[in-house]
Amino acid sequence: MSVRDAGPDDDVAGVRPRWVVLPESVEEISEVLRVCTERGLAVVPVGGGTKLHWARRPDRCDVLLDLCCMNQVLEHAAGDLVVRVEAGVTMDALAAVLAGKGQELALDTPLEGATVGGTLATALAGPRSLRYGTARDLLIGVTVVLADGTVARSGGKVVKNVAGYDLGKLLTGSYGTLGVIAEATFRLHPLPSKRFWASGRVPAAREDRDDTGSTIWLPGDLDRLLHTLVTSHAEPSAIELDWPSGASEMTVSALFEGGAAEGRARAVQDLGLTDVADAPPATWARLPGDEVLIEARAPLSRVQALAVAVLGARDDAGVPAATRMWLGDHLVARIALPPDTGPAAVAAFVTTLRAGFDDDEGRIVLLAAPHEAARRVERWGRVGALQLMRRVKERFDPGGLLAPGRLPGGV
Repeated sequence: MSVRDAGPDDDVAGVRPRWVVLPESVEEISEVLRVCTERGLAVVPVGGGTKLHWARRPDRCDVLLDLCCMNQVLEHAAGDLVVRVEAGVTMDALAAVLAGKGQELALDTPLEGATVGGTLATALAGPRSLRYGTARDLLIGVTVVLADGTVARSGGKVVKNVAGYDLGKLLTGSYGTLGVIAEATFRLHPLPSKRFWASGRVPAAREDRDDTGSTIWLPGDLDRLLHTLVTSHAEPSAIELDWPSGASEMTVSALFEGGAAEGRARAVQDLGLTDVADAPPATWARLPGDEVLIEARAPLSRVQALAVAVLGARDDAGVPAATRMWLGDHLVARIALPPDTGPAAVAAFVTTLRAGFDDDEGRIVLLAAPHEAARRVERWGRVGALQLMRRVKERFDPGGLLAPGRLPGGV
């Protein structure tokens, strides 16, 4: 284990830690957290550092716990399609190891350098969740170190569990607020023998004029097209929609896998997806931007409604927006504004977008933005289970020392 003073490159959403600690084992993580709890020091865990600017800035950060040295593939049971890894392993490095055995962890990784731990902590996923599910679905075991240094394990080869909780599902998307993910065990899939993509352009919405001559946006045929594609016998593994800034059309791309992938890709050409290729589109499974980033989640039937809401927010705030969406068990969209968008414009865009879309079915989150912009609008929007989140936080981290304040309501 090594310790050093923190520098400018170690800031967490603008908060400078005092020290950076680099453990090399579960036992060393445990010792660090035990000492930090005794001394009342706040700890923020980090993997590749690719998403430290996401979510709320921590209320404080004394120790940045850097897991980059915990980067080993501990066990690959290829015959069982299972792998156990340390949290600091990058997703790219893991993919290379698994590919050597003709297998893969079917999670899309839109950020180079993202680690296993960071991918779980932020619940990062991509278009292949339509077929394979999200990180929560593929995670079958986890080792976590709690704030007081207790080591807990669930799933896989259980040593100690935290009674009443599914640790894997609970920790996925927790942003390091409940415990430090040290190891993870995943269910794998065989690498497909072939992959083909079918792509085509469709209007994002219909432009019209109201009685005063002002532009209004009306639904088009997007939802109908996507429903037909999702339920088709061609059985796409993934569907992504790329909507560049300022464009009136989206590119809809569908991935088909397996021995008959090309034939199935060509079977959807009559839906307008006429471009068929054995390589993905350049934007496939990538974020549209990262400095000012908004996430929308809703049922699959709300794609067209979201497109109309984005157009309204764009016009109201006067800023362009690049959007990338994918379909899984629900719709997920990432909306990027230009990095130089002013705080007032960011707030106006998010406020208008929520007014047009954020309801009982849809939810808008400001994932990433400069602090001054984030101060003007609530990052997380409506959170129905806030009291439950606080009770869970109290159960796992009663001293409030793990990534304090990163989640809604300062959890």
